[in-house]
Amino acid sequence: MKPAPSRHCGFTLIEVLVAITIMSLMAVLSWRGLDGMTRAQSQTQTRADEILTLQAGLMQWRSDLDNITQLTDAGNAAPMDWDGRVLRVTRRNTVDPTQGVLVVAWSRRVTDSGGQWLRWQSSPVRTRNELDQAWRLAELWAQNAGDEEKKQEIAITALDQWQVYFYRGDAWSNALSSDASGGPVTVLPDGVRLTLTLPSGQTLVGDLTLDWIRPTLSGGKSI
Repeated sequence: MKPAPSRHCGFTLIEVLVAITIMSLMAVLSWRGLDGMTRAQSQTQTRADEILTLQAGLMQWRSDLDNITQLTDAGNAAPMDWDGRVLRVTRRNTVDPTQGVLVVAWSRRVTDSGGQWLRWQSSPVRTRNELDQAWRLAELWAQNAGDEEKKQEIAITALDQWQVYFYRGDAWSNALSSDASGGPVTVLPDGVRLTLTLPSGQTLVGDLTLDWIRPTLSGGKSI
């Protein structure tokens, strides 16, 4: 009796092609899934960075106002000045008080990518002439910043519009109309309200308001 002929076990060409096709589809789907996860992670990180940067900027704004100083012989400088374009502040140097005071400025600049909220800071100043010069440099920086002035600025966030209000006489009013002299603020207001209009396309959009109350406000007065 002859043994039955052996039958080879294996895959046909069609089965191999089907298997390759299925594996290719699985690879594509896996790649798309990984790509989607990577994009989502990148977007989440970008949004987190935007929020943290804005928070740091608002904390710096509050710190600048908390440390405003009124000098007895300040020359043309003042504790605070808002001209509708730039807010200038003379503040204490909390890093090293022995090195003098600082002049800081906040402004909005329009660039090719849109408006940007910026902060500028002078080098420490000790004399009246240095203070006057830093005060003028802050104004020039806001009007037409050169390369040297830009080295001392920090971009905070994209910004469509911004406005500053002062609290005086038990009411909020536009900072430009709060001081009858129309010049630098010689008497600090009881409060400063900052209103930012954040553009679309960011994590936070629309109007954002931050109120600052003068730390030395007596009597526990609320605003």
